[in-house]
Amino acid sequence: MRIAYIINSVEGGGAAAPVPAVTQTLREAGCTVELFALTRADGRGLPAMEASGLTAHVRAGGRKDHLAALRWLDGQMARFRPDLLWTSLTRATLLGQIVGARRRVPVVSWQHAAWLKPANRWLLRRMRDRSMLWVGDSATVTDVTIERLGIAPDRIMTWPLFAARTDGPRPQPWAPGQAVRIGSLGRLHPVKGYDVLIDALALLRAQGFAPPAPFTVTIAGDGAGAAALAARAQAAGVDAIRFAGFTDRPGDFLGTLHLYCQPSRSEGLCIAAHEAMAAGLPVIASAVGEMPRSIVEGETGLTVPPADPPALAGAFAALLGHPARLAAMGEAARARTLDRFGEIAFAQAGRAILTRVRDGTSKNPRI
Repeated sequence: MRIAYIINSVEGGGAAAPVPAVTQTLREAGCTVELFALTRADGRGLPAMEASGLTAHVRAGGRKDHLAALRWLDGQMARFRPDLLWTSLTRATLLGQIVGARRRVPVVSWQHAAWLKPANRWLLRRMRDRSMLWVGDSATVTDVTIERLGIAPDRIMTWPLFAARTDGPRPQPWAPGQAVRIGSLGRLHPVKGYDVLIDALALLRAQGFAPPAPFTVTIAGDGAGAAALAARAQAAGVDAIRFAGFTDRPGDFLGTLHLYCQPSRSEGLCIAAHEAMAAGLPVIASAVGEMPRSIVEGETGLTVPPADPPALAGAFAALLGHPARLAAMGEAARARTLDRFGEIAFAQAGRAILTRVRDGTSKNPRI
């Protein structure tokens, strides 16, 4: 089977990060897979894709020139002659569905987010039957996709987009005399909720919170919101926070921490938080996306309502008040994450979807 894997961009993080693992699973099942990206963006995801042996075709255009992107994609498909289009994110899905109908090639479409812009939701609902199969990147996203797009349950499967590894850097337990190191991975965008994190830290400061050990907060990521967030922290007198910029070695970053925080307003699976748990870190996270299913309250971390600084401040106070407990909570988080999202389970889910696709397209002589 020749699969054209179509994605919005090859920027770092997000839906691009799992592409090497996903396409490797498909290739190990005997498929020929090539990647087609509608725009480059920052290009930070491309080295890992190419290092995995994936052939990538990246269009030189931007994010909003949809007609030009459609023409480019159609031309690429005329050359590649795929048996299947596998699309990721709304723009790639809608354009892939148009090209698939034009070239009579079946389409499989990812859904990654637990929230969609109203216009995108309307378009995807109108075009839902153009994809032969939908794939949710977590159980939560599968559930909400059935509801919001009106997709029949027998036309969607779940492939959690995270393969927990056991060979990454492990954090060292907090020891008396150390500062508690808190961290987060994410782009500096309102959806990630770092303004909420700053406001929560400001509340702790205003309340005179005095934990048994000092703490620091480091955010590894960049984006258009960097200057505004830095100014917000300075205005609030929050000097415990540091913006470290983008890292291409997230595992090494996680290995320096004692506690991870994900204050997002919206998420799907949220790979970064699951990477933190797999590394052996307890997690404080907004109760969005897959987080309420992944975190066992008080055992592996805590969840709080999104965009709720007082609740987030309370969660910090609860865990920072007893830093010696963090390591045991992190080990519990690691065990749970490896059990739910191990590499074997990841590969099995991908093969099950591929079997379903092959069964559904068995009348096509090209497959």
